[in-house]
Amino acid sequence: MSDREPALLGVPGGPPGAPRHDVRASGGPAPGQPPQPYGHMPPPPAPARASLPVNTFHVGGFWRRFAGGAVDLAVLLPVCFILTWLAGALSGVHLPVSRHRGLDFWLDLFLGTDPALIGGLGLSIAIGLIYAFVFQVTRQRTLGMRLLRMRIIDVYGDPPTVARCAGRTAGYLASLATLGLGFFWIGFDSERRGLHDWLSGTYVVKEQP
Repeated sequence: MSDREPALLGVPGGPPGAPRHDVRASGGPAPGQPPQPYGHMPPPPAPARASLPVNTFHVGGFWRRFAGGAVDLAVLLPVCFILTWLAGALSGVHLPVSRHRGLDFWLDLFLGTDPALIGGLGLSIAIGLIYAFVFQVTRQRTLGMRLLRMRIIDVYGDPPTVARCAGRTAGYLASLATLGLGFFWIGFDSERRGLHDWLSGTYVVKEQP
């Protein structure tokens, strides 16, 4: 037998004339299966991505987030007032004249769906949603969150995607629709998450020095 010829051996312990196999092909495919290219191995399955446990970071508490929201509100109110006034001046829609503008006055206008009041509220809400969405996408935090040293992350600890930011912004509407209970839920939730956080899969965490 030549040195270049493969060693062909019978099956150990088998009867004479048993089928022989190439010892160099040990570890190859089973009989009846197509041969695989040399060095071919199936890629290992990608590990499932697990969310981070909440105790690995410091979430922002209710009062810290409330203070950040108050800062954002202080920034938005002058902008909303100016843009609402301009919209009313251009459209010619104004609030009715009255000497007493107490709670009853505004409640009557709201229940009567006064066009000036409803239009102003709708425009103000739209401005607030655009403000929140833009800052969350570009900075992962609003101006109030930056002042209070907080930022938004997703459940994996990464910056939120555009889709998550959109869902979080839409969650603000759901929190408003519950008469603000979606925001106040932060103070009772074990993970300090509001309705908009749960809907979008996000956390508001404190920045560590």
